Amino acid sequence: MTASSLTQQSFDYVIVGAGPFGCVCAHELTKKGNKCLVIDKRDVVGGNCYTENINGIHVHRYGAHIFHTNDKYIWDYVNQFAEFKQYTHNVIADYKGERYTLPFNMWTFNQLWGVKTEEEARQILEGQTYKGEIKNLEDQARSMVGDDIYEKLIKGYTVKQWDRPCNELPASIIKRIPIRFTWDSNYFDDKYTGIPIGGYTQIFEKMLEGSDVWLNKDYFEDKDYYDSLADKVIYTGPIDRFFDYKFGKLDYRSLRWETDTLEKDNFQGVPVVNYTDLKISYTRILEHKWFDHQNQKGTIISYEHPATYDGNNEPYYPIRDDKNTQTYNKYHELTKGLKNVLFGGRLATYVYYDMHQIIAQALKLVNEL
Repeated sequence: MTASSLTQQSFDYVIVGAGPFGCVCAHELTKKGNKCLVIDKRDVVGGNCYTENINGIHVHRYGAHIFHTNDKYIWDYVNQFAEFKQYTHNVIADYKGERYTLPFNMWTFNQLWGVKTEEEARQILEGQTYKGEIKNLEDQARSMVGDDIYEKLIKGYTVKQWDRPCNELPASIIKRIPIRFTWDSNYFDDKYTGIPIGGYTQIFEKMLEGSDVWLNKDYFEDKDYYDSLADKVIYTGPIDRFFDYKFGKLDYRSLRWETDTLEKDNFQGVPVVNYTDLKISYTRILEHKWFDHQNQKGTIISYEHPATYDGNNEPYYPIRDDKNTQTYNKYHELTKGLKNVLFGGRLATYVYYDMHQIIAQALKLVNEL
């Protein structure tokens, strides 16, 4: 169906955004017999989960994505669209050339202090942890893991990520820090963890079968037209943009990616290395072939550079401090007065979600229609 052949009410739903939330909604609504139009201003589907095949390597263009959940229903749901390979996420932190395993476990404590037992590790942590009033992220982190881990593995990385000193960031950013007194270095402890064989893009392409999909289309360039094509709109974009920044713009942190193709077959031997030294501008290096352990010749790496969100780059991480939370709440109140527009996804709710959470929320929305 082409744009020129469309008349008003050609669809039951117009879905703004072909990311995970929009794709799940389109799939479920189409199964129920609805006609859906999905539009996205990008030229690809899948949102930030999009992967592209370069020389046989599935490159995570917008950052590393590992599917993990404890919910068997969500795990079975996503597995209908692709075969998943069991995956153990091992992350290395680099601090001035010193290498540590993440999350914090006995390997980390051994590398830091040479300890071998839980009792030894607990004794050192107890002696270092901050016991005062928790006023900010620095206090929170030091109260959980002490000075050594905070200074080497948290402080620099966090400052780079948020572009603010840790003592100016809210404590709520770090609600919990996983600490294990075992030698288990698997980053996730969820029951189900995997990577789709063949990359993520196939999942979203299959979800969109049966829907009309228009890419390179900015909803706001012709909002009245798109709204006229269906009785209801499902909007997954930035909520402040939808209301024309009535209460001001919400703040985000963004990322800039620098990707290189190398002739060597192995650059770092793991998918992700975090760089926690503040003097190194990037926060992570991804080596994409190790996400699904491909054996192709050569390798592809991506440097992750934190960036200020300026409205032209991608909004990644909501800065949910008091000011932004109050602003979002005002926008959220406005959504309650709209009967024909539904809001969902991380940008429309101003929360950073994992993939399994987004899928669950999209399923819930459709089931309540």
